[in-house]
Amino acid sequence: MKAVILIPARLESSRLERKMLADLEGEPLIVRTWHQALKSRLAERVVVATDSLEIASVLEAYGAEVVMTSPTASCGTERIAEAARHIDADVFLNLQGDEPLISPENIDLALEPFFTDTPPDCSTLVLPLQPDDRGQIDDPHQVKVVMDARGFALYFSRSPIPFRRTMLPSTTFYRHIGLYGFRADVLEKFAVLPPSMLEEAESLEQLRLLEHGFRIQCVTTLIDNPGVNTLEDLELVRSIIRAYARGL
Repeated sequence: MKAVILIPARLESSRLERKMLADLEGEPLIVRTWHQALKSRLAERVVVATDSLEIASVLEAYGAEVVMTSPTASCGTERIAEAARHIDADVFLNLQGDEPLISPENIDLALEPFFTDTPPDCSTLVLPLQPDDRGQIDDPHQVKVVMDARGFALYFSRSPIPFRRTMLPSTTFYRHIGLYGFRADVLEKFAVLPPSMLEEAESLEQLRLLEHGFRIQCVTTLIDNPGVNTLEDLELVRSIIRAYARGL
């Protein structure tokens, strides 16, 4: 089983301009994400897929492998699918470029289901939330997921799911952590599917997979690494890196 990490990276961003090249204590954000991906035990190769010559130039100066992709890709998964056509692998992991603190343990957790006798179509990670954590449960920027008894995703939503009509102590909320493993054939099939109704309604590309009958295996993790979507996120990650450098 040969696994390759693909990191989609575009320069334009709606909430934080040019965030992939934002400075994080001396290194661009995308470079720190790439460095973390290299620490995976299960992936044989890490490739960044971008339509930006500026991002490509920065990464290549650090020795990163880069594949240029079309600027017309509508989502990160379409971008990595385009790159994957030039790469020989059985499994591709889509790691978002704005995850400079992603733990190698989480990367490998998402890859582990493919190293079994029954590899899934796709895999992803989920993090259990405390029932009283209304901040994350109600936040539309935090994607929630509900699963079946075997851990396969039933639905992803920006709304709180499940809706708690009955307040049971056993009700558990899970936050989705947005990295995805794909069998190579599933990734190629995804790339040619049109955007789906639920995907467009929620602005969640993984719903395209569910609507077309693919199964997404959810793996639970307790490791939470903040990504970067806003200026506040960027400052938080900078403070974490500074604290780590001081040994705190």
